[in-house]
Amino acid sequence: MGARKRLRAEELKENKKSLAIARLNDSPISPRKMRLVADLIRGVEVNKALNILNFNGKDASTSLGKLLRSAIANWEQKNEGKNIEDETLIVKSIEVGSAGMLKRIQPAPQGRAHRIRKRSNHVTIVVGGAK
Repeated sequence: MGARKRLRAEELKENKKSLAIARLNDSPISPRKMRLVADLIRGVEVNKALNILNFNGKDASTSLGKLLRSAIANWEQKNEGKNIEDETLIVKSIEVGSAGMLKRIQPAPQGRAHRIRKRSNHVTIVVGGAK
């Protein structure tokens, strides 16, 4: 490995130490509805984001709130020496992707049937210190 490549790898490794990741797979809410709530907290400080999620009326906000608390706990576990009150953690990124779909049949008039697609999603939250 060359010197520049090694220095770059060490720099990336050092940057990753300040980040914590949490994932939620196969959430039974459609990705479009989840993105509406996820857009509210992207780039926001974590305490403010938790308040936004607590007072939001949408169902997606409860699962995102649990996931954000999990990401904060992961950050605390990773950085044992640091205190969360001293750091200003922000939601660095939040990604909502589509997952598998449940396909169901809805009876319709005159012997027909309509396809019902029950969508689900995957969510990834990255929490890190503000720099």
